[in-house]
Amino acid sequence: MKAIVIVLCLVTLGVSGYAQKVDLLASDTQMEEVNANYKKSDYKGIKSLRVEPSAAKTEARFIALKSVDFKDGIIEVDVVGKRAESAGAMARGFVGVAFHVNEDNSKFECFYIRPTNGRAKDQMRRNHSVQYISYPDYPWHKLRKETPGKYETYADLQEGVWTKLKIKVKGSKAVLYVNGVEQATLIVNDLKHGEKAGKIGLWVGPGTEAYFANLKLTNQ
Repeated sequence: MKAIVIVLCLVTLGVSGYAQKVDLLASDTQMEEVNANYKKSDYKGIKSLRVEPSAAKTEARFIALKSVDFKDGIIEVDVVGKRAESAGAMARGFVGVAFHVNEDNSKFECFYIRPTNGRAKDQMRRNHSVQYISYPDYPWHKLRKETPGKYETYADLQEGVWTKLKIKVKGSKAVLYVNGVEQATLIVNDLKHGEKAGKIGLWVGPGTEAYFANLKLTNQ
């Protein structure tokens, strides 16, 4: 069985921890396609993994890193989201990171972005630039209806442009930072699955052509 290649280095985060630089392009990286497919690519001069969704009507669309077990710590990755050539009018270039993915990929938490909303002329679309969901019980439309504005917000995003995502997870709380900002972009104080551990997933939405590079995990 193929194993994921991980390079370890020591870092200081207030408490001792270690950073895992995950080589997404290694030929022996262990990955699982979950309603999505991937291939090695080069986008704007950066070697990356291209991920596209299947036609399945589900929010469980990602490439799972089966050899990664993540609970508390930091996830950092560079992403690109752009509308696929065949995408419909509602496509937004959805791209993000799933975490605490369980064994059979039936449950996970996720932060994702809608790049085409970041500089839209409509303010309501801008307000929906960044999103948290918890699969399967808390999809975006349920969260928006029941708790409007609590699990999504604005960020300056551009379609087809490399964007840095940083997620800090501690217990049942997760914080998202976009493009190196000092202050949090979105704070979730009540992860719906509580304190869990699980796999990481490179998440993609419908009608999207996504790219991922420079993935680093810091466990605490």
